[in-house]
Amino acid sequence: MTAASPLREISFDILKKVQGGGYASDLLRRGTAGLPTRDAALAESIVFGCLRRQSQLDFLIGHYSGRVSPKLDEEVRIALRMGIFQLRYLDRIPAHAAVAESVELVKRARKKSAAGFVNAILRKVNREPIVWPDRGTELCIPVWLLQQWEEYYGVPAAEGIAQAALAEPESYINSATGRQQDIGAQTIVPLLCIESGMTVLDLCAAPGNKTAQALAAGGKVTACDRYLRRLADVPAEAARVALDAAEPLPFFVKFDRILVDAPCSGTGTLSRNPEIKWRLGPAALGEFASRQRRILENALACLAPGGKLVYATCSLERLENEDVVAGLPVAEIVHRIPGRDPGDGFFAAVISPGAASGGITP
Repeated sequence: MTAASPLREISFDILKKVQGGGYASDLLRRGTAGLPTRDAALAESIVFGCLRRQSQLDFLIGHYSGRVSPKLDEEVRIALRMGIFQLRYLDRIPAHAAVAESVELVKRARKKSAAGFVNAILRKVNREPIVWPDRGTELCIPVWLLQQWEEYYGVPAAEGIAQAALAEPESYINSATGRQQDIGAQTIVPLLCIESGMTVLDLCAAPGNKTAQALAAGGKVTACDRYLRRLADVPAEAARVALDAAEPLPFFVKFDRILVDAPCSGTGTLSRNPEIKWRLGPAALGEFASRQRRILENALACLAPGGKLVYATCSLERLENEDVVAGLPVAEIVHRIPGRDPGDGFFAAVISPGAASGGITP
């Protein structure tokens, strides 16, 4: 064999770009466009599998090499992750192909001196049970994040969240809009109780799935996002405005309904965005919360008397959710938890100034 297959070269390049800050789903969409369907599906399995199980794969590199946390060039580590993932977690992949092509990927990356090391490690890989060093590695979740979930949701629910993050997400179509949209995300806009002719401000609208729901409900929608390019997929039936919602808003009218689908850590979407869990740190949650509070304050200033605002995130973290809406006239809170509820995890708070406080849906 003189070269790795195109699908594995693409997978390797995507994983390297993810290490540099890219997002796997976007990179896969572009990178596999020219591949046969079967090869594109395998590339997706390798990329997402390596990201979902990254902590296990890194432990296994040390286990099979006999070294604790070996220092490796990034390209070598990525090739080893890919090889080990195929050998241990994928069926119907010939072992010789997984080994030989991983070696070729190292050579292609101009790390030829490591080719023998990669070959030797991958030839030791088997499917025998492994005793993982800690629950974080076993569940493929950073320990600090797992502990945070355990404290808030309880140990069984936290484990369910982590297990759900290892599964391939299902695809759903919103019957009202015809758009592909996570089933959890579909539950947010109905909380606004939009009636025909109501004015609706969708403040963080991209990619426009919830805007489409609001339009289907009969709302007259103004859809906003920070960058004009991000509004490209927002339905043209909405008025589209590029603005930074963390800054004072430019509107001189009040809106009957406002949706703040706030930018967040995304910990409820780890199944479809697994790279998030390896990038996120505790400090980032505070940064998100600070911005979320500013956006929410600006949105409330645009709410008409008797109106209703829904603050939502795809985060599971209290700091971004309950803490952000604390002290506001919250009529209802809804949690969707991966592992318990189908689809992504979401938080939503229905804010109705002047209304009596309602209950919490756990």
